[in-house]
Amino acid sequence: MKKQEAIHEYHLNRHQPDKPQFLIHDLKSYLAQNQGKANKPHIHSFYQIIWFTHGTGKHFVDFKSYDVFENAIFFIAKNQVHYFDNGTDYEGILIHFSELFLGQSQSGVEFLVKSNLFNNPFQFPSCCVGSELAVDLSQYVAQMQTELINSENFAREELLQSYLTAFLIQVQRRKNQLEQDKHSFPFMPDMKREQLIRFTNLLDEHFTRGLSVAEYAGLMNISSRTLSDLTAQTLNKTPLQVIQERVVLEAQRLLVHSNLNVNQIAYRLGFDDPSYFVKYFKKQTQTAPSDFRKSIS
Repeated sequence: MKKQEAIHEYHLNRHQPDKPQFLIHDLKSYLAQNQGKANKPHIHSFYQIIWFTHGTGKHFVDFKSYDVFENAIFFIAKNQVHYFDNGTDYEGILIHFSELFLGQSQSGVEFLVKSNLFNNPFQFPSCCVGSELAVDLSQYVAQMQTELINSENFAREELLQSYLTAFLIQVQRRKNQLEQDKHSFPFMPDMKREQLIRFTNLLDEHFTRGLSVAEYAGLMNISSRTLSDLTAQTLNKTPLQVIQERVVLEAQRLLVHSNLNVNQIAYRLGFDDPSYFVKYFKKQTQTAPSDFRKSIS
């Protein structure tokens, strides 16, 4: 597929506002119907849950490949570049939903704030739920599928939101337990988790504006020192490093998945001077933008 001026983006019932911003697909059927699309780099304007119940292979998120195995669940955030490998023996479930869909309920809003399933670029985008939890998750999926079929049911969307939120909460608990058992990450109190996710969300919204650490802290109603302590304790990084990494990630996405030239990418990312963008990118990656594009290609 020829590179386009922007990474190809898919939407959820974009021209059907009467339909809920929520869909469930059988993974095997979905991949068969979307061969040539699903295995090409793309983004979504919605959230995607990919539950591989059977099959092994690789799934690609941004510039890394991750192992696919039985009962692995991937969480793909809005605007996150990902794609499937060419495997055809996968079985599982795909769940698509918009932020608006889950955010219509108070519990949904609170969960999106507290959860780090979709909003944490600093950890693996997947989790192994295990066969025991898979039984419970399958029941939630079956209940959601039943509600989708019965479109005239009273309070249908509210019940769908409840089942989806319960599904995500169960996986979040499993993920938290795995992280604590492996001691891979320090325990993070809810307040710090929420602040970190808030910072991440603000970055996604404003990273092209060139905001300073103090300006991000102001948007969060905290001091620059508090923000610095937060990223140091949870990520072992400064806020400036986190900001720079977000800008560079977007630059890498555009370099690899679009045919925009370096100057166009610089302007799109908020740089007034393309030559400064080249220096900025090279300082962060030790590679010039054009060389990075060639190496990945």
